[in-house]
Amino acid sequence: MSYGFKIIVEGDYACFTRPEMKVERVSYDVPTPGALCGLLKSIYWKPAIKYVINKIIVFNPINFINIRRNEIKNKVSFSNLKKRMNGKDTDICIYLGSDSIHQRASMILKDVKYGIEFHFETTNIKSEDEADGENKHYNILKRRLEKGQFFRVPCLGCREFSVKSISLVDEFDLSQIDENIRKSREVDLGFMLYELEFKDKGLPKNNDWENPVFSDEAQALYYRPYMIDGVIDVQKYKEVIKC
Repeated sequence: MSYGFKIIVEGDYACFTRPEMKVERVSYDVPTPGALCGLLKSIYWKPAIKYVINKIIVFNPINFINIRRNEIKNKVSFSNLKKRMNGKDTDICIYLGSDSIHQRASMILKDVKYGIEFHFETTNIKSEDEADGENKHYNILKRRLEKGQFFRVPCLGCREFSVKSISLVDEFDLSQIDENIRKSREVDLGFMLYELEFKDKGLPKNNDWENPVFSDEAQALYYRPYMIDGVIDVQKYKEVIKC
């Protein structure tokens, strides 16, 4: 059984990075399903459920802006972070020097508004004992969407491009789609990243949920969607997934 929702997401900026661009960030014209699943996991996530994007509606014109940002090469040590979480006085700071920062140009989207139709399915991973688990997840997610609650700030592709508003709706008002998008009728978006499929399938390699160890190995899945009158039927084009 699946439980579906419709939400409208708005933001000042967004960046759904094309993986073929190795040096500078260049965004896709529209969101990837994987990025939207990540947004939803920021609101509510459990191992027992997985999100599936059904449709994406692009309301605002697709406008790009070029910016330059200072980015940090170094990363916080994961082992030091775990020690700090376990109460040890471990230094987890990143000390910046001239060799730690570099400037990168980015071509990002601005003034975005998307309609997201999605549902969740059970995974049978670490399932709850109660028989009414699906309804429980549905009600929790519905309540969190209505109240605007989240575990971490939902973002549009990159963490610094946070979501401005999320609204739960019964139906989308397609008349609000930008006139130029509707005039373009059918747009071939080319091959796009669908999501990263991890080798562990969400299960710890050590079969220990108390101290889980997950695999970092993943393969990229691509699909070729079309935007028709501003609507991308993700489920339709998902049928032809390519690695």
